[in-house]
Amino acid sequence: MTPSELLAAVTARTPVDDRERISIERFAVELPLLKHPYDEHADPIHVTGSALVVSARGIVLHLHKTLGLWLQPGGHIDAGESPADAARREAEEETGLVVRHPVGGPVLVHVDVHPGPRGHTHLDVRFLLENGGDEPDPPPHESQDVRWFGWDEAAAVADAGLVGAIDALRPRR
Repeated sequence: MTPSELLAAVTARTPVDDRERISIERFAVELPLLKHPYDEHADPIHVTGSALVVSARGIVLHLHKTLGLWLQPGGHIDAGESPADAARREAEEETGLVVRHPVGGPVLVHVDVHPGPRGHTHLDVRFLLENGGDEPDPPPHESQDVRWFGWDEAAAVADAGLVGAIDALRPRR
């Protein structure tokens, strides 16, 4: 996905809440200014890719080792990767789960612009990923606090920037 394709996908989103609306607006301003938007070393503002991993069990969150917040897996984009590829790779690295994009390809389900470490700003694009409900098995160097949450519990413990996405993905009765 080229940066221009990503920008089109982001600006086409209907935001789930005010925070995402503000994030989409900021994303639309910042992304065109970046010479290498997927490179974390090129500019303190850059695109990151995150995964909202779901199954019949709910959604996977992990307790971030540094921030102490329950978050979705995700992180920086490696050279040659698309944001959707980075989201899948990061989810597998951080949770030990095998995940896949939905049939038909990657689905962008949320956008959040937030401060990152070292004075960086993350233009985070969040993709829907699926798993059959396997038990997470993170490698030793990743947070060991990774698990499935039911939708209500996830919304109650997750970082505020994630709650709108959780509510939007929650299966409707």
